[in-house]
Amino acid sequence: MKDVTTIGLDLAKHVFQAFGADAEGTPLFNRKLRRAEVLRFFERLPPCLVGMEACASAHYWAREISAFGHDVRLLPPQYVKPFVKRGKTDAADAEAIAEAVTRKTMRFVPVKTAEQQAAVMVLKTRALLVRQRTQAINALRAHMGELGIIAPTGIANVKALAPIIRDEEDTRLPPAARFALTEIINQIEMLATQIDKLEREIVIQAKQDDEMRRLTTIPGVGAIIAMAVKAFVPDPAGFKSARHFAAWIGLTPKAHSSGGKERLGRISKMGNPVLRSLLTTGAASVLRHVQYRDRVWPWLKNMLTRRPFKVVAVALANKIARMIWALLIRGGIYRDPTGLEAGPIAA
Repeated sequence: MKDVTTIGLDLAKHVFQAFGADAEGTPLFNRKLRRAEVLRFFERLPPCLVGMEACASAHYWAREISAFGHDVRLLPPQYVKPFVKRGKTDAADAEAIAEAVTRKTMRFVPVKTAEQQAAVMVLKTRALLVRQRTQAINALRAHMGELGIIAPTGIANVKALAPIIRDEEDTRLPPAARFALTEIINQIEMLATQIDKLEREIVIQAKQDDEMRRLTTIPGVGAIIAMAVKAFVPDPAGFKSARHFAAWIGLTPKAHSSGGKERLGRISKMGNPVLRSLLTTGAASVLRHVQYRDRVWPWLKNMLTRRPFKVVAVALANKIARMIWALLIRGGIYRDPTGLEAGPIAA
């Protein structure tokens, strides 16, 4: 055990797999560990390089194991897969992790703190409640439509259906339908209250954090996007440039180049789906603002005359992502190069 320098740890809920190798890569052991044995096992080892896949509970174990002096690195699972020789077993996965973590060109995932993980939980809880509200609204519209009662599209217009459902004198709804739809309306209102509560908490945290305040000066970036950036990007300096950051989010074209010929397709969508969705939504809010103001960002309005709305929104989301990286690395706040005030645009 004194000769071990590299360990590949395959994580699980109860039974873990640890593969150890020396400085030359010679295998020393490949053993199973119960959950209660993991920390005691690493506590007895000399400081070494520990590799784990960036999956559920990986950040927790990385913090706990690094407390014993080990150099813990998290690897994206898709980068470990090519090192699996054959089959799918815990032992083969642990060996593949130990081999992948020693590669000089390997890319690693920064270890998140407990506070950063908590911020991610807040964002994911809000996203879950928004999805549930959307499902309830769609169900309400479908049921009301079967009875010939419809409302214009948009969440705000759903409120017009509530008085109809709660009006017991309205004969368009049978009693059984009114009973069922009242429960759906109550659920929508309850979810809306919970979402507002979470969003108020996000705004409070954004005002208290210096980096989040600076990010909200960028048009199209509000408290939710600023918090998402802080939660999902613990180390912005890990990206070589703003283009690398935008590519990680998935807002750059997918390349199919060969033989000196460059072929660029649609955006890759290979990165963080939460940030990509939020930035695209923020960019769309900027475009809707620009459409009705002639003096704000004329170059953007000219682009809208030549390209579809969604194409321009993705292009602007890419630009906003680069602005975010620049502010995180260089400091300062956003300053409009045209010298024109764009107004409080945020999402």
